[in-house]
Amino acid sequence: MKIQRSIFLSLGSNLGDRFENLQNTVNLLDSKVGSIKTISKIVQTPSWGYKGEDFFNICLEIRTSLSPEALLKATQSIEQKIGRKPKQGEEYQDRIIDIDILFFEDEVIFQPGLIVPHPKALERKFVLLPLAEIAENFRHPIIGDPIKVCLANCVDDSEIKSLDPSLKRPISLEERYNYIAIEGNIGAGKTSLSHLISDDFNAKIILERFADNPFLPQFYKDQERYAFPLEMSFLADRYQQLTEDLSQYDLFKNFIVSDYYIFKSLIFA
Repeated sequence: MKIQRSIFLSLGSNLGDRFENLQNTVNLLDSKVGSIKTISKIVQTPSWGYKGEDFFNICLEIRTSLSPEALLKATQSIEQKIGRKPKQGEEYQDRIIDIDILFFEDEVIFQPGLIVPHPKALERKFVLLPLAEIAENFRHPIIGDPIKVCLANCVDDSEIKSLDPSLKRPISLEERYNYIAIEGNIGAGKTSLSHLISDDFNAKIILERFADNPFLPQFYKDQERYAFPLEMSFLADRYQQLTEDLSQYDLFKNFIVSDYYIFKSLIFA
């Protein structure tokens, strides 16, 4: 099972359709980084550090299995896909999208191109205000204060305006489904796919016990005679297995994934 960790990101846009830019970025983060747990309201703020169009800014919390290095690479790739151009010079510039990694749980990271917690987060009200909305009690890993205290101590006096409507949060796989069954021909990759889903989404896995079926060796010797007993035996075993596994709820798993569908015979018929 991959370890899932909570991260906080700040998103900003001041070019083109700013609302659409943010929503498209949120959708890509959900598919490329991890499941999005919370999204703040959009705040409109003046450009920070230079004269430009107002920004739409949000903060969000994501559960991800990516490493900090992989996360940075993924966010940069998403920025490019949305249409961000390479930065020219050292001055602040208008941006179609900007993704900043604010916190990676309580880790403190100093690497080339990646410093976490974000070194300027405490100076920016447009970061702290939406962040306090979704994580007011999260403690800054270095100074130790909750975000709501960091916001109260922030000296940034920029004018900030909350906007409607809010962005749409993508619904994660584990929120949409309680039980997923993978079915297909022999050798199609059902079990491999089930293992991948289980690993990526922390799902309880149920695998078909075909190797233990006593009728299987007999079927390959005399298919006409043993075809029906074999199918009935498989059906009874699937029913028993699912009855036992589905009745035992696992508090530490998000949902159930299986490499077979109990009525597979009807599909192939």
